[in-house]
Amino acid sequence: MGTSGKSAPKPRSDVLRAVIWMSGSVVSFIVMAVAGRQAGLRHDTFEIMAFRSLFGVLIMVTVLTAFGLWPRVKARRMGLHAVRNLSHFTGQNLWFYALTSIPLAQVFALEFTSPLWVLVLSPLILGERLTKMRALSALIGFAGVLLVARPGAVPISTGVIFAAIAAIGFAGSITTTKLLTRTESTPSILFWLTVMQAVMGFACAFADGAMALPAGQEWLLLAVIGCCGLMGHFCLTSALSFAPATIVVPIDFARLPGVAVVAAILYGETLDPFVLLGALIIFGGNYLNIWTETRARRQAPPVAPPA
Repeated sequence: MGTSGKSAPKPRSDVLRAVIWMSGSVVSFIVMAVAGRQAGLRHDTFEIMAFRSLFGVLIMVTVLTAFGLWPRVKARRMGLHAVRNLSHFTGQNLWFYALTSIPLAQVFALEFTSPLWVLVLSPLILGERLTKMRALSALIGFAGVLLVARPGAVPISTGVIFAAIAAIGFAGSITTTKLLTRTESTPSILFWLTVMQAVMGFACAFADGAMALPAGQEWLLLAVIGCCGLMGHFCLTSALSFAPATIVVPIDFARLPGVAVVAAILYGETLDPFVLLGALIIFGGNYLNIWTETRARRQAPPVAPPA
């Protein structure tokens, strides 16, 4: 019997697994944001990144040893690893700064522009074609950014600027990661991520000749930041293995109302309706691109097997 060329729908059990994994991702990133804001009361962003990455190195060494994955860690393409990790390091530092200076919901709304920046960077770095629908998706998303920031209507703070630039840093990390995955394993990419960012963090933290060491519960906060960062990305990757992005991305967007509720309870922050509306438009731009790409793959004619 022939096939129609369309992918079969995901079983309900797989969708449920994806929802469970994404729930873990949403919780992990919200907890990391709250811990990051608390740690930022005493530590600068470089110190937070240094100790966050140190805990990441300890976790990676434990995992690689426990599962015998060290042979998959290769010292190849180190220049590209350095570019990727510098981009992520820059974005993460600016993100931690933004956490302490603007409402958490605004930080998360601007962070959701990262996939839109990937659309802009992909033709330059990956050689991918910028189609009309990709360009339209990016324009819709950036219209949402204008609503979130509202330049001219309200003063644009340093926190808003840094959160917006952080999204570009994350996009650069995503794009270069795509290049690395063509030849490098995930354990290798994650190992060099934590090691390089630990070196960058301690180097920058000591640059001014002074570094505040964690004390008491601060160690717990920094450990939570390190663990939740790795756990959030692991849960997200696992969810994508069970369900397509068209299902996973709407769940990921739950981070925004989730962090808004947490911020209201812990810090008395109110959700600006312009931030919510702008975030919905940003989400719309992202989802339009994902839906278009998924539809194009389903409609593509099947590749004939070699004779």
